[in-house]
Formats: sequence, C-alpha cells, structure tokens
Amino acid sequence: MNLGKGAIMGDMRTPETILKSTFGYDTFLPYQQEVISNVLAGRDTLAILPTGGGKSLCYQIPALLLEGLAVVVSPLISLMKDQVEQLRAYGVPAVFLNSSLSLEEYHANMRMVQNGKVRLLYVAPETLLTPRIQALLQTVKVSLLTIDEAHCISEWGHDFRPEYRQMAEVRRLFPQAACLALTATATDRVRADIRHTLDFSSKNEFVASFDRRNLYLAVVSKNGIQRQILEKLQDYRDQSGIIYCFSRRQVDKLAADLISHGHSALPYHAGLSDMERRRNQDAFIRDDVQIIVATVAFGMGINKPNVRFVFHCDLPKSIEGYYQEIGRAGRDGLPAECILFYSYADVAKIHYFIDQKEGSEKQTAITHLNALVQYAENAAVCRRKQILGYFGESSEWNDCGNCDVCLSKTVETLTDLTVPAQKFLLGIHRSGERFGAGHIADILLGSKNQKVLRWQHDQLSVYGKGEELTRKQWMHLARQLLAMGYIQQSSEYRTLSLTPRGVEVLRNEVRVMGVLQEAGSPEKRAAVTQSVGADQQLFNLLRQKRKEIADAQNIPPYVVFPDKTLIEMAAHQPQNAAEMIGIYGVGEVKLRRYGKAFIQVIVNYRRLQQDADQGVLHGT
Repeated sequence: MNLGKGAIMGDMRTPETILKSTFGYDTFLPYQQEVISNVLAGRDTLAILPTGGGKSLCYQIPALLLEGLAVVVSPLISLMKDQVEQLRAYGVPAVFLNSSLSLEEYHANMRMVQNGKVRLLYVAPETLLTPRIQALLQTVKVSLLTIDEAHCISEWGHDFRPEYRQMAEVRRLFPQAACLALTATATDRVRADIRHTLDFSSKNEFVASFDRRNLYLAVVSKNGIQRQILEKLQDYRDQSGIIYCFSRRQVDKLAADLISHGHSALPYHAGLSDMERRRNQDAFIRDDVQIIVATVAFGMGINKPNVRFVFHCDLPKSIEGYYQEIGRAGRDGLPAECILFYSYADVAKIHYFIDQKEGSEKQTAITHLNALVQYAENAAVCRRKQILGYFGESSEWNDCGNCDVCLSKTVETLTDLTVPAQKFLLGIHRSGERFGAGHIADILLGSKNQKVLRWQHDQLSVYGKGEELTRKQWMHLARQLLAMGYIQQSSEYRTLSLTPRGVEVLRNEVRVMGVLQEAGSPEKRAAVTQSVGADQQLFNLLRQKRKEIADAQNIPPYVVFPDKTLIEMAAHQPQNAAEMIGIYGVGEVKLRRYGKAFIQVIVNYRRLQQDADQGVLHGT
C-alpha cells in the first residue's frame, strides 16, 4: 500500500508517548512539538532552534512514526557517531555511512538500510552526492530528508560548504519525502537564502528564541591570559570545559601550561594527526580528560551536555561563530560560564588575515568582525540583548541577570568622565606613550610593582592620583577611550598613544561622555548540584557508576545518562523502578538497561547514611 508523502505508520504511538517512553522527557521544548507536527503532515520545514533547544528530536521522533527511512545530512563524522550512539542507547535502530567505517562495516550498514532494519541513516553531504548511495536510497522508501546545520547552505553563513548547496538537487530524488532544515545560527539574510535554495515556503518556518538563559556571558580585558585562565579554572576543578585559541602554537603552549599546573587537559587542532585528534576528542567526550584547548577546528560535532565553561582566549571571527562555540556549554540546561578575553590587538590580527581575502568574501568577513568588535566593546548594554539583536530578536528586558554587564549593575546612562579620562591620557603621555593600559592603571593606583619602580614611574605627577577608581574601572575606561578614538593601540606590543582627539581632551576642548562601571563584581555562582538540592557525595558515586558502565560498553558517559539525570537522582533518590521512571531522561529502554545498577547505588548509599545516623544517635 502506497501511503504517500508523510505517511504515518499504523500504530497508537504519538510524539508525546515517544517523548516519554523512548527519551524519558515529560514536556517538549519551545517549537519542538510544532516542528514535529509540521513534518508529520508532510510539509517542508525550516526550524531555527538554539543550541540545546532539542533540534535532534524534531526529526528523531518523526523517524519513529513515519513509514520508511529518515535520512539525516550531517557535516561531521564525530557528530554522526555521537548521535547514533545515543539513539542506540535509547533502543532506536540507526547507522551512519562515512569514511571512519571499515569496508566490512560500511557494507553491513548498507545491507541494514536495504533490508529495512534502520529508522535513521546519517550521511555527510559529500556521501549523499555519490551515485552508490543515491542508488541505495532508490531501493527503499525515504520518508524524511533532514538537513542539519543548514546554515552551511548559505554563502552568508559563517560555515558555508558548497556541497550543502547541492542538497536542493538531491531532495528532488525523493519527491515523497518531507524535507526538514535545521540550524541554531541564522540571521534573517541566511534564513532567506536557505528558503530560496531549498524552495521552502516562509509559512513553514519556526524560529525559537536564541536566548540561552543558563549561560553566563562576559567579556574580560586580556591581561596575562595564562594567569587569567588559571585563576578562572580554580572554580572548575573536575569539570568539563573548552578553551579556544586563535593559533595552533597558542593551543599547544596553553595546554602544556595547564598540564604543568596539574589540570587534566589536551590540545586539539588541525596540525595534529587524524589519530591524535580523534584520540583527544574521545578522551574529552568520555570524561577521561576534563579540558580541551582548541582552535575552532574543534567542537562542531560535540554534543557533550555537561560542558560547564567555554573560554575564548582570542577573538572569534563572527557573532555566529561565537554563538555556536559558546553553545557547546550547558547543553543540559544547567548553569555554564562563557568568557571572551578581549584585546584590540586581536582585531588587528584578524584584519591582517581578512586583507588576504578578496571581493565579497572579504566584505563578509569585515562585516562579521565589526559586529563582534562592537559586541566586545559595548559594556553599556546587556550582552545577551546584543546577541539576540544581532539575530533579529527583540527583547523587552534591559537586565538579563546573567551577564557581566547586568550583574555589575553598569549605569546605562552616559556620565561625564572627562576628569578620569584626562588622568588616564596624562598617564600615557607622561610615561612616554610606550606602555599598555594595565601599566597606566598601575601608575594611577600608586602600585609599587617592579615594572613601575624600574621605570621610576612612581616619580610621575599622576602617580597614585587615580585611587578613586578600581583597576577594573580604569581598564574599562581605557577600552572606551580606545573605542571612541581618543587613544590608539599598536598591534604588536599593545602600547597606547594619544590621538589628536585625545590631545583635545587634555586641553579641555572636548568633554568625554561614557559609562562608569560600579566597583562590585558578580557573586560566585553555586555549583550546579547545590542549585537543586542534590547530595554531592551521592552524585559523585552515581558518576563513578556511569563511567564504569560507559567504559564497559565503549560509549561516552552522557550516552548512559547526562549529568542532569544524575543530579535529579541525587536530589530525589528513587528507590525502585516506579520512582526511577519519573526522573528526567529515564525512558523505558534505559530503565531496563541501567535502572537497576543506579537504584542499587542509591539504596546502598541511603543504607550507609542511615547506619551512620544511628551510630551518632547511640554514641558509637
């Protein structure tokens, strides 16, 4: 019987029952249900959902309800492998076809597809374009064609890939299949390009909020990056994170520095062999190492939910790229920290590489860079509000409560900063215009550090005359003076010098209006386990059990259960299967596979706690 485009299999299952029974979730995230319904109705659909917004379920649930095969176009081998491992843990038959497979495995997966034993097939766009795979797919009913990371279609996207452009031709091979295009990063212009290329109607477009409220966003002035990173990592012992650097050399150096200071870290960049990169990435995914120091070559295929921090030691190339990279943090919905360490020297460095480009490619790169510089230097407007505005999303609030601007209670009205500006400019002038912002701040604050004393800058008339502001406030003022053109910075040594406009300020010919940050700094955020009342000791025991099971099955720990599930277990402490099935992320298959082992850990822990309490009660 030919059921036609979007035909649904004749059983009683619904998206809601599959959400709970297979994946263990009680409710859909915003727009998931609408996208799934649209796909099940056989309509071509464009969905823009934020990282961590549940894009995968938008095609995985229809794949379990539609008759036939769902083909998923995915850009990276690691991403396919990760998705297939997670689906198999849920009891969903899925395979991928790519160069990481042996010839025997490749043919075995092709046979499974041909024999109808697979519900989802993951392929790279290059693979889907080959005659062999197109011939294979002509032998089966393809019910859904999903194009993941669809921003790669657009030349205006930050990750354009010509092969993605050809997906418009491929989808014509499967006229009965609905087509779903998904991405987390797309401006209005990119969305229009995707629709035009795939011949989609704008009526079937779903755009969720780009806001990721669990991510703390901050821009910090770069001043001794190794020291700054080491200080930040004190808050993240035994927790997973990614640190991005601009060059391979920087990656290798920082990774070595972190290891020498006792941190669990590995490098990742294109200069390593394929085997080294794969080994280091697997070590990170499997919690064998906590920190990856990487170039932007790392991360697109990473779906590790418990990344607690993403630090950028250098300026990314675009807001889209930055949003995607910080999107690797906090995918479990729990708090995570994203810090961009910024220096104007980074801008000059990227400009140098942009100058090697030509034509529209160069203009696009300049546009992307200018938007990012504006974001980094605008300390008067909520970081989150700036990012949302870039993607065309308006926000009614002015204070998000979870970025450096909002938490430091920056005064958003402009203030007359002429007097402190004159002090700073005079410090630059009197010290010979040969030093950076940090040194000028030290002079104004009356520091007795070695550098100030060696240059006899404690003898300058401005020495110690700036104690009304904190060092952080002076650095913030320096960034504003730079952005407003009163000072300039050399690209090589980051030394500051006055511009003609700066001289006018010293002569009282121009007033300086800007923003003065308050001296207070945001309070340190509590550990994620504290936020839901979870027992930290039990959580650690559950993590140990998860690692033991994952290693035995040769899969990443989060494929067994994500941290969010273990935290709920540690908070609610379920004693039996009926209680365990109510925990986030525990579906029927995972309950059968893993439930007993985790219940046993909880029961044993509670028994030990009770015995300890009895001992205290009886004085033993």
